Amino acid sequence: MTFSKDTSAGYLVNHMARLFARALSQRINPAGLTTGAFPALLELWEGDGLTQKELRERLDIEQATVANTLARMERDGLIRREQDEHDGRVQRIRLTALAQAKKEEAIAAAAEVNAVALNGLSPEEEAAFLAIMHKVIGQLRDKGG
Repeated sequence: MTFSKDTSAGYLVNHMARLFARALSQRINPAGLTTGAFPALLELWEGDGLTQKELRERLDIEQATVANTLARMERDGLIRREQDEHDGRVQRIRLTALAQAKKEEAIAAAAEVNAVALNGLSPEEEAAFLAIMHKVIGQLRDKGG
């Protein structure tokens, strides 16, 4: 069996993800944000006050990775942890005013990277590309990982 990186979906999507991350990093690092924190910020901007477990499930990453990311975000003044008012064993992750203030700039940076990456695709190609990515992600969640 031969293997070619040029026809390997895993290799190509990883390469593409690295390029996306580099382009996003160039745009958000000056604002004091990192690509490691960005997915967590997106989830918290949509629903502030998630638990660490909820955040881990939404991001689909390991518990240790979430814990390390949140520790860095707390150190950088982007989040604070609050005890849940109904269950003292649970901590809620809350965005600080600093993180809220960076939302517009960060979202604009991500939109710019997407626009650059998808430039040249027709609306139909873009929709098909996104639909295929969603399908592959679903299959890997269900059966592959």
